[in-house]
Amino acid sequence: MDVDLTETRWRKSSYSGGGGACIEVADGFAGVMPVRDSKDPEGPALFFAASSWQSFVGAVRAGEFGAV
Repeated sequence: MDVDLTETRWRKSSYSGGGGACIEVADGFAGVMPVRDSKDPEGPALFFAASSWQSFVGAVRAGEFGAV
């Protein structure tokens, strides 16, 4: 996927813990959710299907993943 992210507004995930272990997401992309490592803002972004990202977030909210 070739998408220009230079003007993208990123936000930290509300489920990212403190201590620099954060991910950032960008809203406003039809059908996909860009995700990047907050420690490497110039690095690559991963793109997830919006429905897959919603399923992942739902599983986190439901506590389906153990503490890391």
